[in-house]
Amino acid sequence: MEYLRIAVESLFGFGALFILTKVLGKTQITQITAFDFIAALVLGELVGNALYDKEVGIAQIGFAVFLWGILIYVTEIITEKLKGTRKFLEGKPSIIIDQGRIQREELKSNKLDINQLQHLLRSKDVFSIQDVHFAVLETDGTISVMKKSQAETVTREDMNLPPQRSSLPRMLVSDGEVLWDNLKELGYDKRWLEAELHTQNYQRVQDVLIAEYTPGEQLFVMGYEPAG
Repeated sequence: MEYLRIAVESLFGFGALFILTKVLGKTQITQITAFDFIAALVLGELVGNALYDKEVGIAQIGFAVFLWGILIYVTEIITEKLKGTRKFLEGKPSIIIDQGRIQREELKSNKLDINQLQHLLRSKDVFSIQDVHFAVLETDGTISVMKKSQAETVTREDMNLPPQRSSLPRMLVSDGEVLWDNLKELGYDKRWLEAELHTQNYQRVQDVLIAEYTPGEQLFVMGYEPAG
């Protein structure tokens, strides 16, 4: 009965943690797959708890580890042999920026907001969303970026040009809300922002997914729908 209890609890833990990783989203398990994450958690807990539980013997620990090994091995075999199961068991990459436009539904389904997207882009040395042609959220939570051709890295030294001072882009509107601190730091106000939006056919801030400003350049605006 003890082995049956361990088997039932292990199967339950496997299913529960798998669902948890799906609910939390890809960005919670960066660099490892969902099953690596589950195995690391459960096997660590099994061994760690066993060290302080006098009632758990070597045979029981071995049985639980063996059972988990079988579950993970079978899962790998299933995904290898049955291609149709890969999407459900391993997930699939998500295109979160497609031809320069943020795919809001993909962000929502992957539990990702604009701030997290910016963080992932900065990890790839991309500081402005308008420089991105395609961005793909991989199954391990990392991001792959294809820059627009005009944003490809070419140094001023390559072009025999003198050094030029660079400015950091600032997000002024995120998901329909004005980031007042950033607007104030740049020395602008609500009237300026609204005027800039109107010039690009956006009548309300609530219609804007993002608005990004780089000093010396035009305000970059992306709405939930293309401006009419």
